Formats: sequence, C-alpha cells, structure tokens
Amino acid sequence: MIKRLIAVIAAACILSIGGSGATQMPRDDTARDYSNITSREIAEQHVAQGKLYKILLFPAEFGGEERPENITYVPPGIPEIKDQLTGTLIRFTRDGLIDNLRVEPEYKGNSFVPARIRMFATHKTKKGSFNPVIEIW
Repeated sequence: MIKRLIAVIAAACILSIGGSGATQMPRDDTARDYSNITSREIAEQHVAQGKLYKILLFPAEFGGEERPENITYVPPGIPEIKDQLTGTLIRFTRDGLIDNLRVEPEYKGNSFVPARIRMFATHKTKKGSFNPVIEIW
C-alpha cells in the first residue's frame, strides 16, 4: 500500500510539473543512420535480417491497431523502451492520472525509421502532462 501511494505521488509530481520524460538511447551516431531505409519494403528486409523491429506507434493496450499508418520500424532496444513507457502509461491510466494519449513520430528526410517518437499524455480535468520522447537517431 505504501509503495503504491509513493508511486501515485511520484506520478502526480511528474504530471504537475509537466515532466518531459525524455528517454535517450545510447548514441553511436556513426552506426545510427537510417536515411537509406526509404520504403516499407526496405524496412521489412531489415526486419527479416534482425536489424529493425516493427512496432505499433499507438499501443495496442490503448486501442492501437496493426494498420500501416500505426506501424513503424525501429532498431534494437527501442521496442523495450517503448514497452516500458507503455507500462507507465497503463499505470497512470489505472491511477486516473491520464485519460488522453497522442503519439507522434518525427522522421528525417524520407526515412521509414523515425528519428524520435513523442508521446503526449494528459487528463482532461487535471493539470500537467507526461510527455516522454524516445530518441532513436
């Protein structure tokens, strides 16, 4: 009970200050250039080789469907980060801290691999927000 109360208070503090929640990937900029992946077909080839993973932008846990506009391709390590953030969002929803979620990928050039994924979680009657960013490349 005490742990749950502390978690709720911590979440409320994050929401009350509008925490950005930025999530950084370890950067090796020489290895993280996906500008040559300019089509779904090329991205799928990289998935088959284990170099990329297909994920849903808007989580299935919140009603996201496996449709082309909700699918993106990311390098190893990113699906786990997104899963952790989704778990946090589920807890915030259960605790009544958020009731709205928007997910926006940002791309560089024509790449099918997003440079970052931004999430915007809010509550229609409560102040504050939770806005994590997954930096990819």
